[in-house]
Amino acid sequence: MVEQFMEEMGIQQAPVVGHSMGGTVSLTLTLEHPERVSKVAVVGSPIVGSSLNLLLKMGSISWIANTLFRIPAMLRLVVWFVLAGDSKKVQHMIFRDVSRVSAESFFRSIGDLWRTDLRPRVGKISIPTLGIYGAHDNIVNPNQSEALAAGVPQSHIEMIPNSRHFPMLDEPEVFRTALLDFLMDENT
Repeated sequence: MVEQFMEEMGIQQAPVVGHSMGGTVSLTLTLEHPERVSKVAVVGSPIVGSSLNLLLKMGSISWIANTLFRIPAMLRLVVWFVLAGDSKKVQHMIFRDVSRVSAESFFRSIGDLWRTDLRPRVGKISIPTLGIYGAHDNIVNPNQSEALAAGVPQSHIEMIPNSRHFPMLDEPEVFRTALLDFLMDENT
């Protein structure tokens, strides 16, 4: 769909940045339509879906997702448990966003992500690639930075030391500097 959007908007090529599942989508776009992407940056993105938080993976089981979505207090409890170390702002944002989707769309998208394994393909990426990961990510294991670095030799990894899954909120200046330096560097 991203490639279709670019086609519809007349965007021939652009740098692409994605967070979490959006980063996985960005890498997939880069692999399937390399002519469209000039640089790619991913933030807290799984290369291998098994790196997802166990409770999140459980949400890909339809009867669990349906139960959680039918009982908002239980959903709130699970979100709180997964995000216990995050700010109230992040907890509220995630609960709000999860509450806006259907149980079916949630368990299908998480299930698809859980089954993802880009390791056999990322070696084909030949454009500048940035991976930004929070050292204390509680949603996607930060070791995914190693999978990206091992698969894409010309990649650059920024491990944000005091961040979790949302380094752009946890350490906005460090995040902004890393991303802008990458996007503005004409040598990458």
